[in-house]
Amino acid sequence: MPPSPPGSDIATALDAARPEAIRRLSPRGLEVWERGAEALRQMGRGESVVLAWIEAAPQVAREIGEEVLADLAPACLGFASRTSGAVIERILATAPLAARRLGDAGLFRSYLRFLEHLLARAPRALRPMLDHLGELLEVLTLGGLRRWADWGAEAHRTDYPELDRFFSLASAESKAILQRERKGVLLVDVQRRLGLYLRALWGRDFLLVPTAGDFDRRTGLQPFIEGPALHLPDALDDWQGLPALDLYRAQVAHLAAHLACLRKPFQGEGLNALQSLCIGLIEDARAEALAIARFPRLRDLWAPFHTAEAPGLGGQFDRIARALLLGKSVEDDPLERWILDLFQTSDLQSPDGARDLGLRLADRLKGQTFSAWADRPSCPYRCDNRVLWAFEEMDFDTAPLMTPQVRKYVSVMEMVNEVEVETAGANAQEIWVQAAELVDDDGTSFNEREGKEPLSPPIPYDEFDHRIQMMRPAWATVLEKRPRLGDPARAEAILDRHRKVMDRLRHRLEAMRPQGTIRVRKLEDGDELDLNPAIAAAIDTRLRRQPDPRVMMRLDRKIRDTAVMVLLDLSESTNDAAAGGETVLNLTQAACVLLAEAIHRVGDSFALHGFQSDGRHQVFYSRFKDFASPWDSIAKARLMGAEGRLSTRMGTAIRHATHHLGPVQASRKLMLVLTDGAPADIDVTDPLYLRADARRAVEEATRQGVTPFCLSLDPGADAYVSRIFGPRNALVLDRVDRLPERLPQLYAALTR
Repeated sequence: MPPSPPGSDIATALDAARPEAIRRLSPRGLEVWERGAEALRQMGRGESVVLAWIEAAPQVAREIGEEVLADLAPACLGFASRTSGAVIERILATAPLAARRLGDAGLFRSYLRFLEHLLARAPRALRPMLDHLGELLEVLTLGGLRRWADWGAEAHRTDYPELDRFFSLASAESKAILQRERKGVLLVDVQRRLGLYLRALWGRDFLLVPTAGDFDRRTGLQPFIEGPALHLPDALDDWQGLPALDLYRAQVAHLAAHLACLRKPFQGEGLNALQSLCIGLIEDARAEALAIARFPRLRDLWAPFHTAEAPGLGGQFDRIARALLLGKSVEDDPLERWILDLFQTSDLQSPDGARDLGLRLADRLKGQTFSAWADRPSCPYRCDNRVLWAFEEMDFDTAPLMTPQVRKYVSVMEMVNEVEVETAGANAQEIWVQAAELVDDDGTSFNEREGKEPLSPPIPYDEFDHRIQMMRPAWATVLEKRPRLGDPARAEAILDRHRKVMDRLRHRLEAMRPQGTIRVRKLEDGDELDLNPAIAAAIDTRLRRQPDPRVMMRLDRKIRDTAVMVLLDLSESTNDAAAGGETVLNLTQAACVLLAEAIHRVGDSFALHGFQSDGRHQVFYSRFKDFASPWDSIAKARLMGAEGRLSTRMGTAIRHATHHLGPVQASRKLMLVLTDGAPADIDVTDPLYLRADARRAVEEATRQGVTPFCLSLDPGADAYVSRIFGPRNALVLDRVDRLPERLPQLYAALTR
């Protein structure tokens, strides 16, 4: 670092603070500290900012690690264009307090992004809020602080005196919102006590990491294990009269029990959501049973949290978990007795036994309606079980949460008087547009005259950069565009031309149709008594003959609960000619018509979407048919109007398709990607970049319960498609002209 002028206050402060900084920082951290001081000096906002950095940076490093210093200095440099040096000085002066109360480097980085967000919305609010930051963080999590600040900024954006009173905690509404957002117990306040509790039990130290757990106000955050750390919600409320501290103890004891008994993760390939959940349920019970064998009072800690029952099949899981923990069936249910007997006679030291028992339980439950999203156990202390699973070439890196972009429609005067940045891009947090169109003197709108195709508000998505092994936040932008209508008669002609193909598939499709409820009779162990065999057995008994013991029956519900998303690559290469003179696009349209007809006959829920891209800020996405819309002439016309243009940014399209699959309630979600080439775009020269991003998008979709499968029409796709989708979830079609016949067959094979 170039030295500060001799005799200046900065040079004196650096010399005075250097011995303490050397004790707290590594050589690399010391270099960041010195370079940050020089950068802030060159910023020209006064020496007080630099002095605040010199004093605060080592304290922040002591609280949460010196890695965050590389984010703190650039953040302050970015604040300089929006606020004064006095506010930046205050940000630095309160940084050690924020680091101590948040207790985690990831949360501190989110805190810096929150400050940037508040500067963009209400710059005048930052100084009074920082003056009371200690009072706020004593009772609020970072999520609660953000909601409290957003409420005040939205309510008093143009009323500056009232804005100052709100953020100074001087107004009644400010205190009311603060009371509403406050949590019962913050993890940072009990972190040391929980660490001592685990050390007393297991004789070793555990790393407890707070994680923002209030982004979902309905379910909150489940604790989880990642690497050597136990990740817990940063705050908890009391649960049904039980203290939040007891819930924290139950959570950490459960996580530690997993670490104590798990030898190696289970292989997750080939398992559906129901099987994974059942195996996790049994493994939870096995870990707790082994822990209770060493510390019997742990049963008294965990048992009160098993009183609630979730609706649907989740309630059955809750009852099974309670029976396995207590060692008895409370409601004398046959399924509970069956699983309890098998569990108590199994070898608890064997993880393979837990896996086999979980698969047997899933086999017993497979006839019932199951939703991986809705039918979840309600026990509040158990983890999400990600530590149990290992997948081939897949990790469970937690992607950073993306703040959705807000798009507001305002009047012309609001646009003129209050807009802050006229040239905001797709990564802006808030975009203003005019609520009404401007109309010329001849009565026509400017938009109609220009003839622009209507587009949706931009939807930003993160993108994975394999060179730095990090996600680039809000890097790509999806623009949904209205599909152009084609001739629906072409779809009917396709059905007539391929009538023989559909006839060959007719019997297979008929077998896939749901058959409702079927009685399975002549069972020794069933759900209810079968009257006729029971009478016959009673007669045989009276006649002193050997009765048939198979007098029970069971009702099996033969239903399908599958949602299929067909995602089409509509890049320029689909206009190339294939065998027989047809283009790839024409063959793709024909295949989709036959596939849609097949799915429509079976009765599964399905959607037809397509994508093309022109750089990272223009990933165009078309929805020909949604899950809720019918397969009618309108959907056929939209599909026939599809055009092959531009490039293939596949990862972003997969993320957006996963977003549309998310609200669909189905136990099985399949995403069928149909493409004729590798991911590519005009602004990317590295061929591995978009392939690595597509692979990460596939992993994210898999973690959300979606099964992506790729049917590639590229003869050279063997070199990359299996690395993106996995060897079991990809198929390369050698003869493109057979696509209309192969696609419905593939659907039948994947969903049987």
